[in-house]
Amino acid sequence: MAALRFRVPEADRLDRAVAARPEIGSRSLAERLILAGAVLVDGEPRSKSFRLEGGEEIAVELPDAEEPLQAEEMDLRVAWEDEHLLVVDKPAGLVVHPGVGHATGTLVHGLIALDAAGGDEDRPGIVHRLDRDTSGLLVVARSDEAHERLQEAIRQRQVERRYLALVRGKPKSRTGRIEAPIGRDRSERTRHSLDTPTPREAITFFEVVELLPAHTLLDVKLETGRTHQIRVHLEAIDLPVAGDPVYGVAGDLGLERQFLHAARLSFAHPFTGERIEAESPLPEDLAAALERARTG
Repeated sequence: MAALRFRVPEADRLDRAVAARPEIGSRSLAERLILAGAVLVDGEPRSKSFRLEGGEEIAVELPDAEEPLQAEEMDLRVAWEDEHLLVVDKPAGLVVHPGVGHATGTLVHGLIALDAAGGDEDRPGIVHRLDRDTSGLLVVARSDEAHERLQEAIRQRQVERRYLALVRGKPKSRTGRIEAPIGRDRSERTRHSLDTPTPREAITFFEVVELLPAHTLLDVKLETGRTHQIRVHLEAIDLPVAGDPVYGVAGDLGLERQFLHAARLSFAHPFTGERIEAESPLPEDLAAALERARTG
C-alpha cells in the first residue's frame, strides 16, 4: 500500500477533506478508508464526520489499484427502461454494490451488463440502495447526467418509494407519521437506532393495508432514506418487522429474512417529465408468509 500525507487547509469534515484529494476522488472511497482505520488525524483514528479545524496532519494508507468492475450476466427483472435510466427489481439476498467480502456477484455487476453508468466508479448507476435482504425496486442511471438529476430528485424528495411491511402487532391508528432522527447506535456499531451520537432527520409514513390475527400488513412511504430507516422506526413504535433478525422478530412465520419489499416506485422522468410508475409483486417467500399470517 502507498501512503499519503497532507495538512488540512481549512475547517471541514474528515470524509470531505479526504475525498477532495485527487488520489482519493470519491466520498464513498474516503468513507471506506476511514471505516477501515486507514485514515489517521494527527496519529489518531476518527469518524467520518469528525470536524477538522484546519492544520491537522492526515495520514492515509492508500489501497492497491483495483481491477475495473466486470459485467456479470444476471437474471434481473427490469420493470421500466429507456436510454437514460432503468428500474430494476432486486431479489432478496443480493448485495447492491461491492464491499468487503463482496468483490463480485453484486447487483452492480449485473447492472454493468445493462449499461448502468454515472456516479462513483465502484457503484456505477446507483442512486439509492436497498438492504441485502430487502427485495424490490431501484431506479438506476445510465449516464452521469441522469445520475445527477436522479440524485437531485431524491434530495428534493420527489421520488416516491413505497414498501410493504408485515409487522408483529397492531398500530394504534390506521395511518401514522414517524419523525425521529436516527443514526449509528451509540453502543452497537452494526445497528442504527434513535439512541445515537450522530442523529439525522428521518421521517416515515405508514398506512394499514390489512389487519391480521397477530400481524398487520403496512404500506410504508419514505420521506427520507436513512440506513435501516423503516426497520428502526417500526421497532421504535413497537411494531417489529416479521422475520427481521436485527430489529424485529427473527424466524417469525418461518421467514428467513425481513418481510420488507419495495413494491412501488414513482417519479418524474428527469429528462422528459413523464410520470414513471413501477410496481413489483410480492416475492414467493413473502406471499407465503402473508398467507400463514392470515390463518393465524
